[in-house]
Amino acid sequence: MRSIWRTLDADLWRGVLAIAAAAAINGASFGAIAVAAGLPLWVPVVMSLLVFAGGSQYLAVGVVAVGGSPIAAVVGGLILNARHLPFGLAVGEVVGKSWPARVIGSHLLIDESVAFAMAQKDPTRARAAYWACGASLFLAWNAGVLGGALAGRLVSDPNALGLDAVFPAVMLALVLPALHEAGKLRPALLGAVIALATTPFLPPGVPVLLALAGLVAVPRKPAPSTESGMAA
Repeated sequence: MRSIWRTLDADLWRGVLAIAAAAAINGASFGAIAVAAGLPLWVPVVMSLLVFAGGSQYLAVGVVAVGGSPIAAVVGGLILNARHLPFGLAVGEVVGKSWPARVIGSHLLIDESVAFAMAQKDPTRARAAYWACGASLFLAWNAGVLGGALAGRLVSDPNALGLDAVFPAVMLALVLPALHEAGKLRPALLGAVIALATTPFLPPGVPVLLALAGLVAVPRKPAPSTESGMAA
């Protein structure tokens, strides 16, 4: 184990700790907003320990805070985290082969830990990077959530935090990097239009799920030609 951790150099640690600091700040924001929205202090704290998925947590609390169904919040979170399935296949060998390593490692599977691991060419270094990043962000995020939740109890008016703007801004920040990829802007815009059009008529949370209909706008790859190319 010591030989694995020795493969982490100063540059890698600087990158991990920088992301961990950002996670702590983001976690504090989440904890403060969740408590100020009327949730008991233990809810964001326990959610962060058991779920550990910032995007899904923001979505769930945002839906519930505006009166949405908990079922819609859970389904939305599951859909948002569906990307973790291919992530798990990509880093399966990196996490480890023992059951304890796989169970704990799957809980630490987030975008950042996968990215750090996949960026390494050496398998030993990739495993060390995965665990260092995942563990650091887990500690930083949960510490931030606890601190933010304690601070959020001091805010008497949740509207003073701008709840109506914070949740959409966070979700937009999560999807913006993906919109640069070819073919993803059109389905995203269609999904946004569907959600906006149905919001006045449906319970909170349901329009977000209906926005999945925007996937029909995903461009299809042309089928390979079956022509032999021979002249008639």
